[in-house]
Amino acid sequence: MKKMLLASTSTIHGQKYLEYILEEVSLLFYKCKNILFIPFARPSGITHLQYTNLVKKTFGKINLQVLDYKSDEMISTNINKCDGIFIGGGNTFLLLNKLYEYDLIKSLKQKIKSGTPYLGTSAGTNICGMTIGTTNDMPIINVKSHKALELLPFNINPHYLDPVKNPKHMGESRETRIKEFHVLNNQKVIGLRESSYLSVENNDIILKGPKKAVVFKKDENIFEINSGFNLKNLI
Repeated sequence: MKKMLLASTSTIHGQKYLEYILEEVSLLFYKCKNILFIPFARPSGITHLQYTNLVKKTFGKINLQVLDYKSDEMISTNINKCDGIFIGGGNTFLLLNKLYEYDLIKSLKQKIKSGTPYLGTSAGTNICGMTIGTTNDMPIINVKSHKALELLPFNINPHYLDPVKNPKHMGESRETRIKEFHVLNNQKVIGLRESSYLSVENNDIILKGPKKAVVFKKDENIFEINSGFNLKNLI
């Protein structure tokens, strides 16, 4: 019964927050009256209240109602009365740590699996995979486990960037790091380029957006999939 929209990013160059995907967001949440925004991923520069108010203002453009932010502790209460959930971007380690701290992993999984519409961007997308082991974020806080929500049978690498041709010195590429991940881990990894997103409905996982995604399998050559591809065919 899952109904999810998982975007690589919340903002693409030259556009406002969520602008490129607002139509899809409207379709995802069109029946929802009390959408819960979970702001835990944001480490600095903006408070959780300010982050929530940004979402409230943006969702107001498409006539969607977001629950007021009172405190971090109130998220646990609001998750029981919400009919839609959005987790935004920031630092994935911080986000997952907060979800464990407030004991929200089980309730989140139950809500989403039972059909509560879910929107994730960046870190909010990352945590829907098997683990957060393929995030680009720095581990700014220790998390008791890298195990994530396991709502998808693979990992995601949001903000995927292709290797630069003939670099003088730019360190490891995303491709290199994901291959290093596969030295010790077996799960598939989907590299989501900017402006790409996954539309999940029950067992269907459709790639959408203007760009292809990159698929990594342990001990196999990487390959690309086109927009419109159903990732359940990889499972």
